[in-house]
Amino acid sequence: MRYIIIGAGAVGATIGGRLAEAGGEVVLVARGAHAEALRAEGLRLTTADGQRVHRLDVVTGSDEMGELRPDDVLLLTVKTQDAIAALDAWGDAEVAGGGTAAQRLPVLCAQNGVESERLALRRFARVYGVCVWLPATFLEPGVVSALCAPLTGILHLGRAAGGTDALVRAVAADLAKAGFEAPVVEDVMRWKYAKLLGNLGNAIQATTGPEPDPAKAALLARAAREAKAAFGAAGIAYASDAEQAQARDGKVEQPPGVRGGSSWQSLARGTGSVEADYLNGEISLLGRLHGVPTPVNDVLRHAANIFAREGLPPGAMSVTDLTALADEAAARA
Repeated sequence: MRYIIIGAGAVGATIGGRLAEAGGEVVLVARGAHAEALRAEGLRLTTADGQRVHRLDVVTGSDEMGELRPDDVLLLTVKTQDAIAALDAWGDAEVAGGGTAAQRLPVLCAQNGVESERLALRRFARVYGVCVWLPATFLEPGVVSALCAPLTGILHLGRAAGGTDALVRAVAADLAKAGFEAPVVEDVMRWKYAKLLGNLGNAIQATTGPEPDPAKAALLARAAREAKAAFGAAGIAYASDAEQAQARDGKVEQPPGVRGGSSWQSLARGTGSVEADYLNGEISLLGRLHGVPTPVNDVLRHAANIFAREGLPPGAMSVTDLTALADEAAARA
């Protein structure tokens, strides 16, 4: 199989680089200065084993690929706010022997949140979910680090609509050879909903900084309580804390040091957008559909989007001010 990594940022480049190290055939899809750096200097990927430079094929879009192969696997790793454009562009790409990628090829959604699978299922016949536990950093074009050990990450995989098949088991075997644990599960979305609970804190990190703080933890706990109430009202199952802890125990240990998550990194790179609409906004959506107040998540979504739109530096807001906004919204709810 050839892996086409659509969005070679922190997660995508790490997975692509590690697959290439294990002998896999990989194409990286990137844009702008990042694509130029990958082409000129290669992917400079640092893991717990040290830094290596990977000279991989790089394209900026499906139009540069030519006809796709029947054994291609599309790995979608763009942020969810960019998923529709990517799915539309790649879905229409022609595959050797007839048909389009949307008709014939599998797409794996390796992203935070739970919306990309739904977006993909509207367009692609073969859609898989990937629950990503892969702390990685991408702040400089062409340079990515993922420092967890002994494994680089844990990637639960399964069909987005439920169940497993031979394709996802073959992908999992390739990932296992590349330094990941890749459990194949019947209910991958249950794991992705559980991961979403932690990602509700991305907006807190982005606006107030990544440094640990009891007040930030308390605000995240309030956001997670809203989410669990919304999940309950919607009848949505999610993996328990105990299941997640057991799955990760001793496998993805990070070295000491404070690192910003994906939304913090988006602000640091000045991308102009963050994924808050599909993290905290997912909880707001469920709350509105099922009559559950979600004032904390509403505030976090709104604040993170203001930071992105106005180009504010990550961490420019105090957690005291952010909490006060959440308190005011909760009082009105």
